[in-house]
Amino acid sequence: MLALSRKLLHHVLPGVVRPLHILWNQIIGFMFLVLAIVPVPSAYRAYHDPDGLPRLIMAVLFSGLMAMFGISSFLRARKIARS
Repeated sequence: MLALSRKLLHHVLPGVVRPLHILWNQIIGFMFLVLAIVPVPSAYRAYHDPDGLPRLIMAVLFSGLMAMFGISSFLRARKIARS
């Protein structure tokens, strides 16, 4: 009986864990893309402010980094789905 239940778990678990792993990466990617959009209004205001260059640089760097993390998370989810 114990061997049968182990065999069942061995066959069922990968079919459940893999889609959850893909979904997790997609959710994290979405959250990073949302975080990349948040500083856009501040960057716009800093662009029009003569003394706003440091804020503009920080906003652009933050947005770029969050966008890279989001895109890489979606690519990782795609890689998991294809394997």
